[in-house]
Amino acid sequence: MLEILGLFSLCTFVLSILAVPWIIGRLPVDYFVSNWQRSTQQPRQHLGMGLLRLVLRNIVGVLLLLAGFVMLFLPGQGILTMIIGLCLIDFPGKRQLLQGIVSRVTVQQGLNWVRRKKGKAAFEFF
Repeated sequence: MLEILGLFSLCTFVLSILAVPWIIGRLPVDYFVSNWQRSTQQPRQHLGMGLLRLVLRNIVGVLLLLAGFVMLFLPGQGILTMIIGLCLIDFPGKRQLLQGIVSRVTVQQGLNWVRRKKGKAAFEFF
């Protein structure tokens, strides 16, 4: 059992080191300011493709949220992984929850530190 936990810890750690900076680097600079308007103005898709995209985004988001929670206790970038997971999941109150988390200076500094490492401009916050 301890070996499985250790292997899971190693996998989440490596995945977070690779995936989290890549995803944060791909988000637009104004994601936390104007993404809410942009999401309602997306072009219409075929119903099946739109539904598939929604389901896949939510599954990946939930997995990242759970992995981020585990990384709070194991090595990894727990808070940043949880923020990315929340960004992908669609649920009522998402905007208010993300604003509450991202309004903390330490979280903003962490997000912008990753952006600087990727050679990207810092995020604009609210």
